Amino acid sequence: MTEQHPSARSRAASGRFTGGVEHENHPHHDNFTVVGNHLLQHPELSLTAIGLAVHIQSLPVGAPVGIKSLAGKFPEGEIRIAAALRELEEHGYLARTKERLQSGRVVTRTVSRNRPRAAFAAVAGPARPVADESASPALALRADAAPVTHPTVNRAAHPTVNRAANPTVNRAADSTVNRAAVPAVNQGADPAAGLLARLRVHDSRLLLTERDVRRLAPAVTAWLERGVPATAVERTLTAGLPQEPIRHPAAFLERRLTADLPPALPAPRPSVAGPRRPDPLQTCDGCERAFRAPRPGRCRDCRASSPTDHVAA
Repeated sequence: MTEQHPSARSRAASGRFTGGVEHENHPHHDNFTVVGNHLLQHPELSLTAIGLAVHIQSLPVGAPVGIKSLAGKFPEGEIRIAAALRELEEHGYLARTKERLQSGRVVTRTVSRNRPRAAFAAVAGPARPVADESASPALALRADAAPVTHPTVNRAAHPTVNRAANPTVNRAADSTVNRAAVPAVNQGADPAAGLLARLRVHDSRLLLTERDVRRLAPAVTAWLERGVPATAVERTLTAGLPQEPIRHPAAFLERRLTADLPPALPAPRPSVAGPRRPDPLQTCDGCERAFRAPRPGRCRDCRASSPTDHVAA
């Protein structure tokens, strides 16, 4: 069965025009962007969202793609642009997360994907282990005022992508790791793993992969077993971070966990016995005076005046 090309010329065998669009294509040798038909012919995306996705994919790294920046370029207003960005997030073409800079300013990190995660998984076959994010270049675009939503990929809505119909693939954009697809660490079952997973809340540069969390969890457990509270461990790992980028957060945290490991608490001292309790008060059998003794009998004076009783006692 021959392969179908949606963008092929529509003509009858006789060469007569049969209706519909015709294409007059010329090859581009520079200043062009490769866009897949899965985006251009997406059945659920609006034309505004499709056009916006193509525009974002054509921008260089670092170009502003916030709602206000885009509204200043195009006639569509901020409301339509915001809705189109949400569409792209829902279908996996865009991901936006908040990050805090060293200056304390919060910005939105936008990752544009030229192929949605669901379509990429369909052509890739069985799932493979997720690669380390630190080794995968991502198309990161800083936005100035874009709202943050969590992308939800509708896998059933994306058809299988034909690689033969799209021979040119942007490998750098395809290798971007989808953070939402990584299974969450079970924080309740492993407090050390939960502590490591929460470090990115303090600083986004401390974002760890699940593999790194599992590898570093025993080192955190060693701190907890030595009586260090979890809050103190977090404070040690996040205090005094360097100003320059942390390229390998797992190695950085491992060095702190190893070098700053506190000593184990000394063994508790044995309890010291308290002062000896005085003997109870007794009533002398001879003079009926009160005196202290372990058992009833005569007081010291009565025993001294009666040698026989003293010897008998």
